[in-house]
Amino acid sequence: MFQLDSPLTAEIRGERSLMAFPFFALSKNAWMKPLTYDHATVSIEVRPSASGVATIYDKEIVLYIASLMAAKIEAGEDVAQDFVFTAHDLFSVTGANHSARSYGRLSEALERLQGTQIKTNIEAGGEGEEGFFSWLSEARLHYSRTKTGERRLKAVKVRLCDWLFRAILRDRQVLDYAAAYFQLGPIERRIYEVARSTCEDGPDGVARLEIDLATFRLQIGYQNPLSNFRAALKQIAGTDTIPDYDIALIETAADAETPEKPAVKTGRGRKTAPVSVVISRRVRTEPESPALATPADSADAK
Repeated sequence: MFQLDSPLTAEIRGERSLMAFPFFALSKNAWMKPLTYDHATVSIEVRPSASGVATIYDKEIVLYIASLMAAKIEAGEDVAQDFVFTAHDLFSVTGANHSARSYGRLSEALERLQGTQIKTNIEAGGEGEEGFFSWLSEARLHYSRTKTGERRLKAVKVRLCDWLFRAILRDRQVLDYAAAYFQLGPIERRIYEVARSTCEDGPDGVARLEIDLATFRLQIGYQNPLSNFRAALKQIAGTDTIPDYDIALIETAADAETPEKPAVKTGRGRKTAPVSVVISRRVRTEPESPALATPADSADAK
């Protein structure tokens, strides 16, 4: 018999560094190319396995596990790196249907989470480390047999990597997610995560982030040309789909191009005026749900 850590009765939460930086592929299909991020003091390298890089949709499992762990910590319970849960509860929390196809996707996602290799200089729990790690060092689906011989999934057992376990346990930089997160597309999910983890209060008391388009593209982890990214952001800004946040694209004067705010090249090689992305948090009418800790000003990095 398994001692289940599910069901999850608290809100979905995520570790701040995983929200702020691009560790996952923005794809529903297998992404077979390495991902790299090297900006300011933070470097990240992600290598695919034979089944590809873990995707933003695979990340749902990591968020679910982090939420189980955060709930245990808040309840004063002991926590270990092994977690056991039911697929039924995972699907209920993330809004997935309970079809055979979802169970097949779960198996594939666990394989990518275990096979993807990550290397970063972001410290966790006051410790840095050299070399690669996987999100899950173990991932197993445990079945039983019915009287007719049909397999029935009883539980999912995983072991969370040392890096993320330390970050959640010691740093306590864990933030809650909006309930609508799982209904968002890949780019919208990343915009929400970056906004949630990096917006800082301005003089007017409104949490805001202003960043140049090229740097924002890096932080989102968007792999296509900058002009495509600008078009995607413009559409998202027009539909107002990011929970709790407003997004706007602001063009500056054409002669105001700087290394920090470069002009955007179009598909034909022409340049348009430099663009800044401005994200601001909408004024809440209700108190915000508490997190394990207030987010730090920046990620710890070597």
